[in-house]
Amino acid sequence: MSGQEYFHEGDRVAVLTTQPLDRLLDYRAPEGGCFLGAYCEVPLGPRKVLGVVWGPGQGDFDSSKLRRVNRVLDVAPMRTEMRLLLGKCADYTLTPMPAMLRLATRAPGLSDPPSMRKILRSGGKAPDRMTPAREKVLAVMEEFGGLAFTPGELSGMAGVTSSVVKGLVKQGVLVEEEAPRDVPFPALDPDMPSKDLTEDQTRAADELAAGVTSGKYGTTLLKGVTGSGKTEVYLEAVAACLRKGRQALVLLPEIALTAEFLDRVEARFGSRPAEWHSGVTMTAKRRVWRMIGQGGAQLVVGARSSLFLPFQDLGLIIIDEEHDTSYKQDDGVLYNARDMAVLRASLCNAQVVLASATPSLESWANAEAGKYKRVDLKSRFGVAVLPEMRAIDMRAEQMLPSTWISPSLKRAMIARMEKGEQSLLFLNRRGYAPVTICRACGAQVACDHCDSRMVEHRFMKRLMCHQCGETKPMPDACPSCKVEGKMAPVGPGVERLGEEAAALFPEARITVLSSDLFGSARALKERIREIAEGGADIILGTQLVAKGHNFPLLTLVGVIDADLGLQGSDLRAAERTFQLMRQVAGRAGRADRPGEALLQTFQPEHPVIRAILSGDEEGFWRAEAAERQAAGVPPYGRMAGIILSGSDVAQVFDLGNALARNDAALRAIGAQVYGPAPAPIARVRGRHRVRLLVKAAKGTPFQDAITRWTAPVKLRGDLRLSVDIDPQNFF
Repeated sequence: MSGQEYFHEGDRVAVLTTQPLDRLLDYRAPEGGCFLGAYCEVPLGPRKVLGVVWGPGQGDFDSSKLRRVNRVLDVAPMRTEMRLLLGKCADYTLTPMPAMLRLATRAPGLSDPPSMRKILRSGGKAPDRMTPAREKVLAVMEEFGGLAFTPGELSGMAGVTSSVVKGLVKQGVLVEEEAPRDVPFPALDPDMPSKDLTEDQTRAADELAAGVTSGKYGTTLLKGVTGSGKTEVYLEAVAACLRKGRQALVLLPEIALTAEFLDRVEARFGSRPAEWHSGVTMTAKRRVWRMIGQGGAQLVVGARSSLFLPFQDLGLIIIDEEHDTSYKQDDGVLYNARDMAVLRASLCNAQVVLASATPSLESWANAEAGKYKRVDLKSRFGVAVLPEMRAIDMRAEQMLPSTWISPSLKRAMIARMEKGEQSLLFLNRRGYAPVTICRACGAQVACDHCDSRMVEHRFMKRLMCHQCGETKPMPDACPSCKVEGKMAPVGPGVERLGEEAAALFPEARITVLSSDLFGSARALKERIREIAEGGADIILGTQLVAKGHNFPLLTLVGVIDADLGLQGSDLRAAERTFQLMRQVAGRAGRADRPGEALLQTFQPEHPVIRAILSGDEEGFWRAEAAERQAAGVPPYGRMAGIILSGSDVAQVFDLGNALARNDAALRAIGAQVYGPAPAPIARVRGRHRVRLLVKAAKGTPFQDAITRWTAPVKLRGDLRLSVDIDPQNFF
């Protein structure tokens, strides 16, 4: 390192801490000095807090009175590109830097020195007698496949006292071992034999590998029809990255996809990669974070937050299913991982691969404009062919009251079951019924804390608010008029659809795949594996099933309500409906059996439904792009959502009106302000929500204008203001 990057003992240094402060703090460098980017522990009042040395101190406070950095942590310093990434991401999303640093240090025990630790593994024995507490401990061990835990971690995850864990150790049910805290991950071998690729796949893989080998920045849209083998193609780009000695990151939109993907990585490279997502233990996260910084992990598979891990030499980022809305974080730091991946790659000369069968309009437009390369896979892998897609015109179907499976769809399902094949019924509504109404007075059961209807979850025998998570028992009497026996479900959820399917097909093995029906990610993964092996005849699923799962016996997909996503005022409604329907339909016929997708719709002539059925994807994107361009909205314009919230609705509206009146900073760049108006969900967790929308032309100093516009705002009491640049949801 150059002399400019090193601070000698006693030098004045500026430290960015994870605490919610609006500035850097000056300290004196510790004994032995420190490097720029060093992670450190500093005193702040009576506390010790985590920070990073951000540069030379700038303040004029008497340096002899400055407090000293307590110590430098024994981890690799933050690299220049990471400091730039956090700064640019903060500027773009209008997020305070301490919040960005918290995002980049989400690993436990970073300040602990490297050492040995006690870990617990399964001893393979059963306890002398089973108690509810012991059952919980063994359930955690089973859920995580026998992974090692620290004693405190295991008791915490099981929700039991440490004495329960100690008792199991004494009996040999759990075995205690000494192990290093953090060790490198097994090496991956890029030269192991790969699967035989088709000519189409080989061409695409060569293009991606050439980009990685160049050592330069570039972004490529890998567009391939569902079942075309995109994963095998981009794993060859990972192999090229590993041969260069650089690190790779693969982002997946859903934890349930990781098990199958990790198996494919192990088959290709001989070892499993590092994992980073909410299903990983804290002990494992600490190891991943440290090893990435030291170069002890070559490949990470993770959720969107893994983009902010401290890679030593990142050469490739894969965003699988890049169109998926889960890549946008809607609380805390409001960032889109797809966009920040492109930013990060540009700062470290890495390649980005955006993989999807149904790209986001943003990525499609960037490829059209020549900003991104585009590589297409036009046919399914092997003997599989794309499913035949047809609409069922519900206006012509003879439906009984409170039923949703049409006679045409029922006949198609019977034909598939007679051949020993699977059918999937798709309905993007969790729970049993979206509304519960009193037939005596007409009142609907609403959440006490939000302006939303409570959804019946009959499996749990409770009503649930899908905004705040509040639950309550199903009432026997109406909460409003107190009349008993008149509460009735209205509309279908996936659980209610399951009841109908069970009545229509009493001999069939029926399973419901919905995220709220599984207590853990591991249980969900296990069920998906069982289905893939033929453990169900009929699968009922929500949006979860659209995300990359491969069921070889599945040959029929029935979409119960293809019109559902076309409702509302969301500017992306058509795009999302198109993506979801094409993705769901793509689950059918992925092996050697031809598939069929049937869309139940009351609007078969709707342009989106026609585009889905015709398969004219490019025509759909061109038409959608023309509409957005004419309206000056993303990706051809800029938008920001401003959400104001507070317990007093009048105060919230007063603040919104004051902002709307004093919009000179926005008018200066030609921006328009819409609102204030109640947010579509106007109350969440007891807080009233008011929304403003800002729209501006591309190329304007958008963030700067919004900063100047909101700077004079003084938030009193419990008022809060949140800015969402490039909003994905308008709730």
